Amino acid sequence: MKHLIRCAAAMLLLTSIANAQAHDHSKMMQGGAAATGDNASMEPVKAGDLTLSGAFARATLPGAKVGGGYLKIDNGSNEPDRLVGGSSPAAARIEVHEMKMDGSIMKMRQLKDGLEIPAGGSAELSPGGAHLMLIDLTSPLREGDMVPVTLDFAKAGKVDVRFMVAPAGAKSMEHH
Repeated sequence: MKHLIRCAAAMLLLTSIANAQAHDHSKMMQGGAAATGDNASMEPVKAGDLTLSGAFARATLPGAKVGGGYLKIDNGSNEPDRLVGGSSPAAARIEVHEMKMDGSIMKMRQLKDGLEIPAGGSAELSPGGAHLMLIDLTSPLREGDMVPVTLDFAKAGKVDVRFMVAPAGAKSMEHH
């Protein structure tokens, strides 16, 4: 329970810090190096019938042990898939979590069976909803950095994605 309270407190702290500094984006690529240039844009990652786009993490404060990761996953298949977890050199482990209102209290919990990506549909991992928890960070996530993450899917297998680190209060990568 203490872990859940600490994680929830860390997420609330992260969402309360707003930073409106503009910065360049590097391309999100499967594997390769980041692109450079003022007009670089986030490029979706294809993995079989899945398309992963808009991957970002929020900047964290020095000493923070947890961070949040977000993205959209589109499934072009006629069969569902499931995001079951992930790994990254930036964290000891990655878990799939969700935030849900329970009466007037926001609660966070791990989705032990992962998150379903419906057939012909999509799942959006976003602040205040389903998200990735990067637990026991190896160092703070700094705005502008790229975080390599390997996501694990039940059917699509392992998929490498780079998460751009956005300002601490970012809700998406669209206006950053």
